[in-house]
Amino acid sequence: MPHPGWQSFRFDGIGTSWEISTPAPLPPGLRSLVLAEVERYDFTWSRFREDSLVTRIAAAPGQFELPPEAAGLAALYRQLYTLSGGGMTPLIGESLERLGYDPRYSLQPRGEAAPPPAWDAVMEWHGTSLRTTAPVVLDIGAAGKGQLVDLLAEQLRGHGVPDFFIDASGDLLNGSNENGSQEPVQVALEHPYDAAKAIGTVPLGSGALCASASNRRAWGDGLHHVLDGTTGAPVRTVVATWARADTAMEADALATALFLVPAEDLERHFRFSWLKVFSNGSAEYSAEFEGRLFT
Repeated sequence: MPHPGWQSFRFDGIGTSWEISTPAPLPPGLRSLVLAEVERYDFTWSRFREDSLVTRIAAAPGQFELPPEAAGLAALYRQLYTLSGGGMTPLIGESLERLGYDPRYSLQPRGEAAPPPAWDAVMEWHGTSLRTTAPVVLDIGAAGKGQLVDLLAEQLRGHGVPDFFIDASGDLLNGSNENGSQEPVQVALEHPYDAAKAIGTVPLGSGALCASASNRRAWGDGLHHVLDGTTGAPVRTVVATWARADTAMEADALATALFLVPAEDLERHFRFSWLKVFSNGSAEYSAEFEGRLFT
């Protein structure tokens, strides 16, 4: 619980666990709206359900109209796709499925790692309009959960709930009122090799903190979900990252981008702080990162 005496609303959505903490219990009507928004988002963007829009896009090429939040996803992904030289791509779903992270969760690779098609070779994505020239497997997981956190935050504020803390299984957003009086929450930084331990803590004031780690969804012989889009293979040099930004979508996306892009390159385009842990046990962090690492 982020603050003593606050009330929690817990639920499952988009394949993970959520907890929204508020000073007073959320009324039943608002809880229903929150769950409906989570279902709407999943119905659009999940590649793990047969009835989603993403599944229809994967079935055949065509022209598709996407919901309003697609514009933000398109702009952010395009910028990070360019900065990473194609390493971070919304088309990574094809490579993930090839390695066994498919809608059936088979976890059985179907051959060697292979990169997905290049963005401009198979699709035009402008705002809410998507045109594909071949079946494509969209996977917006690097930013989607964070975006949904932001959408739920907008919903809470729009219904008169200015103070809240959202925990979407590691994607955290500390809301604050207009005076910015929300107390910082001390957040443990999960050890990349032992989920029961922490490597440090960070105070999270108003804003978002998101993490990405290769141990979160791992299977087989060294396979995990953070792939390099230029090769289709898992990233080996970085094992965990944290990004602190104003919005959860940006923090979520940058946490993944840190696996693929030098932090100094990202800092030229984004206002955020960060921590990166490497497979050799070393760590790097930005000057603005307020966390404390244990020795």
